[in-house]
This record gives sequence, C-alpha cells and structure tokens, in this order.
Amino acid sequence: MNAAIIVAAGRGTRMGPDVDKLFLPVAGAPVVVHTWRRFETFAGVDSLVLVVRSGMEPAFEELAATHGFRKPFRLVAGGAERQDSVSHGVQALDPAVRWVAIQDGARPCTPEAVIGRCLDAARRTGAAVAAQRVTDTVKESDGGHRIARHLDRSRLWTVQTPQCFARDVIERALEAVRKSGRQITDDTAACELIGQPVELVECPEPNPKVTTPSDLPWIEWVVRQGRG
Repeated sequence: MNAAIIVAAGRGTRMGPDVDKLFLPVAGAPVVVHTWRRFETFAGVDSLVLVVRSGMEPAFEELAATHGFRKPFRLVAGGAERQDSVSHGVQALDPAVRWVAIQDGARPCTPEAVIGRCLDAARRTGAAVAAQRVTDTVKESDGGHRIARHLDRSRLWTVQTPQCFARDVIERALEAVRKSGRQITDDTAACELIGQPVELVECPEPNPKVTTPSDLPWIEWVVRQGRG
C-alpha cells in the first residue's frame, strides 16, 4: 500500500502574525484543500495522514466534509519541529503501508504525474524527491553581504515535495535524526545521516509553496490555469 503524509502543523511565521497560511483562500478554497485534493484524486495513494496543530482537528474534519473527500485519512497532532511532525505522521501509518509520500500542506500545485514519478523512483532507490534545476547564477556569501565564491549551477537543484520513501528507510532516517539531536527542515536530509541515496525527480511544472504574501497571486494563477 501507498500513503501520503501531508504536513500541515506549521503556522508560517513569514506570512505575518496571526495568519494561518494553510487556510488562506486561493481559487475559492483554502490552500490546504488544494493540496489535499491532489492526493485525494491521485489513484496511486490509498490513504492519507494529515499532521495538524493540536486543537485543529475539527477544522480539518469540516474541510473533508465540505469538500467531499472520501479517501481514508487520519488526523494526528504535530510536534515541536517539522521532523517531529513527520515522525508522528509515519507512526500513524497503516501497518500495511510500504511506500509513503511526504508533502508540505502549503504546496498546493504539485502535478499528479510528479507524485507518481517520485513514488516510482522511491521504489527503485529507496528515496526520491521532486526537484527543479537552478537557473539563476548562484553565489556563496562570506557570511555577510559579499561574494565569497561562485557556485556551478549545473549541479544545483532546489528540492520540493513530495519526498517519497520506502517506509523502513524513512523510519530509520528519522530515528537517526532523533539520536543525533539535529534539526532538519527537509526529510531527505535525514537520509544523508544513514547514507541513503536519494533520486532527484525533475518537476517541469510550477510547484510553488506558500511562504510569503507575495506567493499567493502566483499560486492562484497556477491553480486557476489547471497547471500542475
């Protein structure tokens, strides 16, 4: 079985105080509804786990009822850090699940084809991530506002979600993170601790994440155009 974990426990401090970016309206529905719908309609995922802030469970139950989501799902409370929330989501998976796709709740435009290719790549390699090639010239700073060196962009990628894993791989990787005491913001970083190769799956379509208010018009356009 395949499952998806949608990480929806963060508030998003860069959006401003008292703003829950996951519930901001985009193309007639909250951001997280569009994210959820991607996996609701994708036939390659059998069930979902949504990791939410404690106390928000009724709001997500209402979203499911309002938008007619029928695929089996569970709601679990998030942790202090993203890695803790992901760990809670993995622990809540059905015992029969062997492959899992982990998705940012604030990334509502991911193409279904990319989800499928990431899961296929994870079956080959054990871990895979949606990514896009860097097209801008990239410089490394000296820690301040001066250039220290030029980086070869031909080898650079920006990673996104979904990030897909064999269940046993992500369980071992997260346990390694816990034991190391490190904080990570990206699940593939956990794989580095156990020497697990991660395959890059190129995402040719827009796959933006809501981070700041200026992201919303672009994401609205992508959703309304049916892109992704």
